[in-house]
Amino acid sequence: MVDLPSVENREMILTTLLSKEKVEDLDFKELAAITEGYSGSDLKETKQKDEERKSSEDASASKEEAEDENQITLRPLNMEDMRQAKNQVAASFAAEGSIMSELKQWNELYGEGGSRKKQQLSYFL
Repeated sequence: MVDLPSVENREMILTTLLSKEKVEDLDFKELAAITEGYSGSDLKETKQKDEERKSSEDASASKEEAEDENQITLRPLNMEDMRQAKNQVAASFAAEGSIMSELKQWNELYGEGGSRKKQQLSYFL
């Protein structure tokens, strides 16, 4: 079982996902805090929604300028972009929800996190 990423891990995931993007005044600690319950896939989808929003805004705002050059210049991502993208992408499931509780319980009973931890077989030695 793979648990949802902690706030520190979400910060690292977001930093990695946005490492090649032009960003402006992004607070990765705040982003990690407001994405409680998000999986790595959810964070990636949030980034994609953010890029789509920014691209459509920039395309319409600079359409007249770009007609002469046939080129669109994208502005850097900012915190407002990320907040709006987060509002469009919900967490896949709640960390405290019944499904997650059942998965954790199963892992404790039958998975490697619980009683079925791998033990070395002594009779082969």
